[in-house]
Amino acid sequence: MSFFALALGSATKNRDGKIIEAFFPTPILNPTAELIAAVKQAAGYEQGNQSLEITSEQCAALASAFESNGQAASASFASKAAASEQPLVVVVLESDEKPQSVAEGFLKLQLISNRLVKPHGTVLDGIFGLLHNIAWTNEGPIDLPELADRQIEARLAGRALSVDCVDKFPKMVDYVVPAGVRIADTSRVRLGAHVGEGTTVMHEGFINFNAGTEGVSMVEGRISAGVMVGEGSDIGGGASIMGTLSGGGKVVISIGENSLLGANAGLGFPMGDRCTIESGLYVTSGTKVRMLDNSGQEVEVVKARDLAGKSDLLFRRNSQTGAVECLTNKSAVELNSELHSNN
Repeated sequence: MSFFALALGSATKNRDGKIIEAFFPTPILNPTAELIAAVKQAAGYEQGNQSLEITSEQCAALASAFESNGQAASASFASKAAASEQPLVVVVLESDEKPQSVAEGFLKLQLISNRLVKPHGTVLDGIFGLLHNIAWTNEGPIDLPELADRQIEARLAGRALSVDCVDKFPKMVDYVVPAGVRIADTSRVRLGAHVGEGTTVMHEGFINFNAGTEGVSMVEGRISAGVMVGEGSDIGGGASIMGTLSGGGKVVISIGENSLLGANAGLGFPMGDRCTIESGLYVTSGTKVRMLDNSGQEVEVVKARDLAGKSDLLFRRNSQTGAVECLTNKSAVELNSELHSNN
């Protein structure tokens, strides 16, 4: 029998004893049946998708189970966690289904940010209803109904409680810092982002959860939820890619390899390899596009959605008529290698 994922983590609870977030430093994708059997014995796991709160004694037993099944990193974390006073949780996902607990949701987001699965590679249905807004502070996550009291407690103890943001999703780097990336403003990359090795995210760049880059890319604009950007592509400053949240469509938007979304441009359909949208031009799926031949003569008029996934296209706006035009892209984008030597 195959299993989807397994992880041991530390959690934060609110005053009512409810887990509001969980940190899984060594998640395991596709654990073996032997490892699952060992977890059953150590943590009291039965079957199905479960989140189990465990004791320090059970955590110590898990350390041995991980060690005997070749999971050295998980064994090391379990040994350290067994001595902690933080709440501990084990999540076992026999199958990839919509998350049923906060801990399951946080594990799935961390699977993506750890590059163990790609965006759309795990079911996240219902995660917005599952998670709730939390104050992410310099003293850790705080449930919003408890924030005012915690602020008063901090002030009276001579401390200032700093609230970084109020959101369902924390910043990625508080949980995962993937190898080989540069992120100028860490608050602009949410947990659940997939940041490919070699990617540079500049100060105004943004990557939402369940979205990201395949590999070496420059991100100066916005990568919305659900969007994947191919190797060697550049999202220009102020550029925006239409996602599938808050009124967006159901079509998954993507950008292929070695493509350029110019500064302040926008994209609303899946774009192929070696394509360019000129600066300031927003092309939605319904935009009417004049197709030009090599001599600049109009061949036909199509909607941009009809060009989904097609490569070697240049989109521009006619400076005299305002019409959106498309012709063969004669040069693919080339990124400055020095900017992406992140290791």
